[in-house]
Amino acid sequence: MPNNFVKDPQALLDYTWDWSAWLADVSDTISTATVTVPAGLTAVGAPTVGDTAVTQRVSGGTVDAAYAMVCQITTAGGLIDERSIYLTIGER
Repeated sequence: MPNNFVKDPQALLDYTWDWSAWLADVSDTISTATVTVPAGLTAVGAPTVGDTAVTQRVSGGTVDAAYAMVCQITTAGGLIDERSIYLTIGER
């Protein structure tokens, strides 16, 4: 799953954390998820949570700035994990 992206500051895009391989290894599914978006970016709406993936729509950002968005999940079996997606803002 790629976790580094270049985003235009005017773009409104979805970013997805795909947990399918890890969840298959532990025979589990996502129960809840929280996405933390740093100052400078805007989370548009709540994250969409599926059995094996979480998607967050994001806008904003300052050209040449770098941001880390963090997704933390709790599985149906009670496991907790988190992963990051890194955005660099650039004119596209």
